[in-house]
Amino acid sequence: MERRVELFAAIRFDWQRNRMPVRALARKYDVHRRTVRQAIASPVPPDRKVPERAAPVREAVAGWIDEMLAEDLAAPRKQRHTARRVFERLADEHGAQVSYSYVAKYVARRRAEIAAEDGGLDGGLAGLDGFVPQVREPGAEAEVDFGDVTVELGGQLTRCFMFAFRLSCSGKGVHRVFASQAQEAFLEGHVTAFEVTGGVPFRQIRYDNLSPAVAKVLAGRNRTETTRWLAFRAHYGFEAFYCQPGAEGAREGRDRGGDRPVPPPLVRARAAGRVAGRAERPAGRG
Repeated sequence: MERRVELFAAIRFDWQRNRMPVRALARKYDVHRRTVRQAIASPVPPDRKVPERAAPVREAVAGWIDEMLAEDLAAPRKQRHTARRVFERLADEHGAQVSYSYVAKYVARRRAEIAAEDGGLDGGLAGLDGFVPQVREPGAEAEVDFGDVTVELGGQLTRCFMFAFRLSCSGKGVHRVFASQAQEAFLEGHVTAFEVTGGVPFRQIRYDNLSPAVAKVLAGRNRTETTRWLAFRAHYGFEAFYCQPGAEGAREGRDRGGDRPVPPPLVRARAAGRVAGRAERPAGRG
């Protein structure tokens, strides 16, 4: 898998930077043109397809095993079927020719699932392990927001605004401080972030409903975007994803693992230009 990722990266580099056609890339890397098109479409190689083998015997005994395990839901603990007992009943009552190892693995998996479906047998879900996978492709997505920040400017505490750009996969961040949240600052923050990170997310960038980008919030995720912002997105070629307003949007931000801009230590500067210059440095999480 690691070597295929390196191969896909090399193909994408030649395609993006050197503008090599598909046929030339296939000859250079000695791969099928289908592989070249896959690399162009995504930097992550697709999973290898494992053919599903027909198993008529195992499919037949699965129903019988499920019936035995369902009977155990109402049986005392010491009278429930063990994997050995299930294997013996399959052979005696049905003449099934199936390995004991398969029966043992199937019983271990299905017992908890059947209990969970019924909601009984010592709590049902208590014996099940579960997780929600969060997979983010490198360079695919980012998040942008503005947040208040206090700056000691010329000896006086001044309210400024911090533009925060964060890549979703690596967590690498770019921050810049502005005197306002005007659209000019919003666009300049993007240009700085793209220069620091070396590119533009190829899938989407997530936003709250910031006024420099959104002129009107419509139903669902539909938005009327400002004309200048639309032209800016078209120039750089990225999609904008807008969170739902209100409490639902706050939950959505937490669910996707988003980070709000964290106020940095108090910044001290003699002039406004020096504040922006110091805040251009990326603040990644490593």
